[in-house]
Amino acid sequence: MKEVVSIIQAAYLHIPFCAQICHYCDFNKVFLKGQPVEEYLRAMESEMKNTIEAYPTKDLQTIFVGGGTPTALNENQLEMFLTSINQYFIPLTNESLEFTFEANPGDLSKEKLHILKDAGVNRLSFGVQTFDDDLLKVIGRTHRRSDVFETIDLARNVGFSNISMDLMYALPTQSIDSFKETLETAFTLEVEHFSAYSLIIEPKTVFYNLMKKGKLSLPTQDNEAKMYEIVMEYMEKKNYHQYEISNFTKSGFESRHNLTYWNNDEYYGIGAGAHSYVAGKRVENAGPLKKYMTKIVETGLPHTNAHTVTINEKMEEEMFLGLRKTAGVSKQKFFNKYGKEIKSVFGKETEEQINKGLLEETPETVRLTHEGKLLGNEVFQAFIGII
Repeated sequence: MKEVVSIIQAAYLHIPFCAQICHYCDFNKVFLKGQPVEEYLRAMESEMKNTIEAYPTKDLQTIFVGGGTPTALNENQLEMFLTSINQYFIPLTNESLEFTFEANPGDLSKEKLHILKDAGVNRLSFGVQTFDDDLLKVIGRTHRRSDVFETIDLARNVGFSNISMDLMYALPTQSIDSFKETLETAFTLEVEHFSAYSLIIEPKTVFYNLMKKGKLSLPTQDNEAKMYEIVMEYMEKKNYHQYEISNFTKSGFESRHNLTYWNNDEYYGIGAGAHSYVAGKRVENAGPLKKYMTKIVETGLPHTNAHTVTINEKMEEEMFLGLRKTAGVSKQKFFNKYGKEIKSVFGKETEEQINKGLLEETPETVRLTHEGKLLGNEVFQAFIGII
């Protein structure tokens, strides 16, 4: 069976520090206060160097710094971190690099924005979630509505022309009208890209514990579905193209980094708890800071688990990741990668989902229908563990 050798084109770097832990967040994170931040950043620098030596590439297209809250770093720490990136990753890139930094509205001073810009960061992703100040308190966010306007205005003045905004729906006590107001307010800022996610209650979060005690008032499933329909309708009216289940963009501003994941391509993952996909292996880093830093000192790399992905698993991943894109899974690209037609591997599964009205087939692709977008997880599940 044929398989194209993947070139690593993306790097994700994880900053786990937060000044405040949001009530819904289950990402690998710790309170910033009292943490060995500089020691951690030095460990990340070692991991960058050792990762490139172990898995070389010369064609890095995207760098994405996430968290946690990367902008919780102070100015000196930011400069230290960005210097490491410029030493090890920037030489692997070209002028078309997409370099994204996640940011918390209210965390970014003019000085921090200049540090980011001068280091080559050209895309900011703001975790806004809602413009309802009462709801921001409920979900544990520290910023307020006014911070979003001030920070985005500051970013524009410093010269950032590619800004993304994260919004959430189906939040506790959130009404459909309140969500519509958030969308209408968001559009006034004319950012280039939106991500809109429904709340998922994850174990080990504040909301999970409240739910277990019966103290979490969530919108009904019907209202959650209505909110998603409203997102799609409003985005289309405002000329934001939906290119993935939860992502909407003005022309030419798709998140190229996230497309790496949905295209099932390989990427570096640097930092505590980060995941990589390199040399056909999915690799997991140690999550706790001390364990992460100790492993780097002892072995050079912080890997705790590594799984060599089988051809069958790759084909399944090609389907359930690729179907997240509104363009769907390309029949030609699938054949180029694996030397097999989608129909010969997943004929039964695709037929079943087509009959349910959740998938549609064109001469070029297999993709979700409108109804399929509403029931995406059901569709994706149909392609997992079946070969």
